[in-house]
Amino acid sequence: MNFALILFVLLLVTGALYAVDVLKFRKLRSKNGPEPLWVEWGASFFPVILIVFVLRSFLFEPFKIPSGSMIPTLLVGDFILVNKFTYGIRLPVINKKIISINNPERGDVMVFRYPEDPSLDYIKRVVGLPGDTIAYQNKRLTINGKPVEMSKIADYLHPERLYYSEQYSAKMGKVEHRLLNDTDAPAFIPDVARFPYRENCTYNAAGVTCKVPDGHYFMMGDNRDNSRDSRAWGFVPEQNIVGKAFFIWLNFSDLSRVGSFK
Repeated sequence: MNFALILFVLLLVTGALYAVDVLKFRKLRSKNGPEPLWVEWGASFFPVILIVFVLRSFLFEPFKIPSGSMIPTLLVGDFILVNKFTYGIRLPVINKKIISINNPERGDVMVFRYPEDPSLDYIKRVVGLPGDTIAYQNKRLTINGKPVEMSKIADYLHPERLYYSEQYSAKMGKVEHRLLNDTDAPAFIPDVARFPYRENCTYNAAGVTCKVPDGHYFMMGDNRDNSRDSRAWGFVPEQNIVGKAFFIWLNFSDLSRVGSFK
């Protein structure tokens, strides 16, 4: 469901009703007379919908984490806020950038429209920038020939499934974060799609090596063996970017997670 489009249509309808009421019918009503239903239930909602539309389209948009691909950084049930303007101002609905501000950086947690189905929003970590060579071999990440700095920390216990994953602290650019690997999961990449610029990637039993094309980004989940990401479905084009995730504002199961984003 395209919520942005639905909100835009509601804005147009209520805005039209509001304008008609202000310019014509409000002048014809007695000062203390009752408002007709189309004003009470239509035009009166216009200011509220306008504020929501502006906030959601240009400033901040809430999302709920639906899967475990970003564990341990983000858990299922986390409600997060996404900064819609940090990478530039985009027109609502069509998502076309009209003002450039910043470019995504390695380590950013980014929301984007899923390349295989742009009606879906995905969230992963930015690993590769345009022009980078990304190698994920034997569960170790290398960027432009340089291994990403990692150190082993205490294993991570998945509370709902009651099993452990190896946990690492990694540094990518200016960002330090945690990631998971499962020792019993294979290194090769299963279920690889036929995606644009597929010829930029080489697959083998140990993983994949890709050259990121111009205007595209290589995304990976922090839960490395439980994330279907750029390793399988390819690169994220710049026009699919939604914004940068930066804050957990609610988790009904664990209120201590509010504000914990690292």
